[in-house]
Amino acid sequence: MAGVIWIVALVLVLFSVAYVGYGRYLSQFVDLDDSRETPAHKYQDGQEYVPAKKPVLLGHHYSSIAGGAPIVGPITAALVWGWVPALLWVAIGNPLIGAVHDFVSLSSSLRHEGKSIGYIIGEYVGERGKNMLLWFAFLLTILVVAVFALVIGIVFDAYPQAATASLLYVGLAFVFGFWLYQLNLPFSIGTIVFVTGIFATVWVGIQYPIALFGAEFPNATDTIVLFGETAPWFIPTLGQGANVGAWVLVMLVYGGLASVLPVWMLLQPRDYLSSFLLYSGVGGALLAVIVGTFVTTTSQPLEFQIDAWYGLLGSDNAAYDLMPLFPLLFITIACGTISGFHSLVSSGTTAKQLDKETDARLIGYGGMLGEGLLAAVALCTIGVAGIAGAGGIGTALPNFATGGGVILTAFGIPETYGAPFMALVLASFLLTSMDTAVRLSRYMVEEIVGTPETAIEGYGANRYVNTTFVVAFAFVLLGTGSWEDLWLLFGGANQLLAALALLTGTVWLANWDRSKQLYSTGAPLALMAFITVCGLLWVAFYQVLYSRLLSGDPTVWTWIAGGGQILINLTLLALALALLRIGYGNISSIRGVGDEAVAADGGDVERTDD
Repeated sequence: MAGVIWIVALVLVLFSVAYVGYGRYLSQFVDLDDSRETPAHKYQDGQEYVPAKKPVLLGHHYSSIAGGAPIVGPITAALVWGWVPALLWVAIGNPLIGAVHDFVSLSSSLRHEGKSIGYIIGEYVGERGKNMLLWFAFLLTILVVAVFALVIGIVFDAYPQAATASLLYVGLAFVFGFWLYQLNLPFSIGTIVFVTGIFATVWVGIQYPIALFGAEFPNATDTIVLFGETAPWFIPTLGQGANVGAWVLVMLVYGGLASVLPVWMLLQPRDYLSSFLLYSGVGGALLAVIVGTFVTTTSQPLEFQIDAWYGLLGSDNAAYDLMPLFPLLFITIACGTISGFHSLVSSGTTAKQLDKETDARLIGYGGMLGEGLLAAVALCTIGVAGIAGAGGIGTALPNFATGGGVILTAFGIPETYGAPFMALVLASFLLTSMDTAVRLSRYMVEEIVGTPETAIEGYGANRYVNTTFVVAFAFVLLGTGSWEDLWLLFGGANQLLAALALLTGTVWLANWDRSKQLYSTGAPLALMAFITVCGLLWVAFYQVLYSRLLSGDPTVWTWIAGGGQILINLTLLALALALLRIGYGNISSIRGVGDEAVAADGGDVERTDD
């Protein structure tokens, strides 16, 4: 039986070669230059534009983009089609497509005052194109919030230890923010104190696991149930029960509150602290696979308990009889290979905090490779754990913690400690992505509205009003209770946004210099656009409309949620196809006339509205 060491070996070799070779080439291609003043310094305001030390910003960026998607997606894909196709898409697609996408999104935002990709494309194709992309991204962020809130609830239900640790972790992040930015206490000492505190929360979580409702918790039999065995009527039953639904509500409220706070208060310190969880979880698991294979032993052999290949139409683990590898594999893995959400992080928060231009190579290109390593770890954990429990993919997601606990026994760490730690790793990344998504949705609405001129626009631009709308709509989309439908809808929309971000980068390069080659962004753009359009059509018409609504026995609530999913799906497709047409027209027009660079430094140019 094959060992999971082959996953580790392949990704480490390919990613190292890509960073040294292709990453360096792209840095020269976009002319990164530290003599230019970055937006963080030019517009420093203590709120959104805040220069950050490279390790702090890498921690924020890495945590925000990694989230739970590169864990959830590869696990799902491996169980449906096998670990080999999942591994190949991550190992090859990440450095050639995903890392390019992230790097170009960050670089283009640097040259446009830290503005979003919607603003950037609007500079070249007009206000209509800008608003279409911003509305697309806004709808996607609602899906991100819904999906990640649900997965957090599933993880907290499976591992109540992670619920306790996560709440303490958020509290420590608040205190660390005041330590750094209000009390001006030493950064290095604070790092030691609060990182130690983060790891201590794992021990506290093991001693005092908590749940909101319920009776049986196999992974923590001594769980403290805060509000009794039975939940009141207004708590929805999502995932495996009312405890999941209750945690989803708590997480949505948390995401809304966290998104309106200044970045120094929670976002920066929390993401910096969570980066140590990321480094420990990802780096520790990768090293443990090597050590456990060649040096020590583990509680179970580090060999695959799932098949390398299940077939083109999926395995018995699939949620539907028909789950074709093309196009569903590519939208299932989502962030492990390429993610449009990263373009929102890169151009929405990271570009506003970058200290030097050359930092973009490590943070943009290298950060995405780091996410690929997280996807590789996820494949290793589910390979070792297999599938525990009945009920489909949703119940298999917490097996990341189970398999991770087995892998960490290579260091002599008992599974009773290793598994809750890996559950905390998963939960912390889900939390960062979820509330970052709500914050980004606020940025996009503010850009769409601009300067409010009417009462309605004033409400739309109000951070509290639009934040409430996002979390409320996300909750409505969860009404079908179908994790698989929502995940594939999110994955398809996410990858389609990636295609639009690549379109933005390609338009920027074409307008910057007529001699610039466009293959590095243009080829991934064409591939992702084709895949995602096919995938979203399949999800909308086969999985949701036919299988979930017409062939099942749906409730009124299921019809409302399913109809909402289909409406978002078709709206996203219409916006994307229109933008692709507008962008292609701009590139064709620019490349058809003139010989000189349009913007010599790759920065702003004036364009007439279309």
